[in-house]
Amino acid sequence: MDRKILSALRRDGRLTMAELAERVGLSQSPCWTRVKRLEASGAIEGYVAVLNHQAIGVSNVIFVEVTLDRHDENMLEQFGDALAKIPEVVEAHLVTGDYDYLVKVAVSDTEHYERFLRESLYRIPGIRHSRSTFALRELKRAVSVDPLLLADR
Repeated sequence: MDRKILSALRRDGRLTMAELAERVGLSQSPCWTRVKRLEASGAIEGYVAVLNHQAIGVSNVIFVEVTLDRHDENMLEQFGDALAKIPEVVEAHLVTGDYDYLVKVAVSDTEHYERFLRESLYRIPGIRHSRSTFALRELKRAVSVDPLLLADR
């Protein structure tokens, strides 16, 4: 039942409790109790509006691979904190492999991206190398996985 609730809220976080209860086949009171438990456990982190980047003028998505000079705890923490403060950064992940971070950036155009590089990213100390890949078209976007689709795996 929790997976049904999570799946329904994943598709539409604005459902009223009555609508949610109807969709998952519960009455409102037990549905409310389950939602509150899911929120308290951290399974539901919050509720957001998913913005259309094209509609707000930042339709260009770039993935930036970043390699740092060194990998001590202090450097990783400073770099992560600095990335979190840059508005164009939509996602940032510490990764394994040939580079240290994979950063997803949304900008309006190539001039905006150049400003992002010069005025924000390259001002963070410790960057040895970066490589950019421009996304041509979005094929799928999801904020989270659908727990109903993962149930059998």
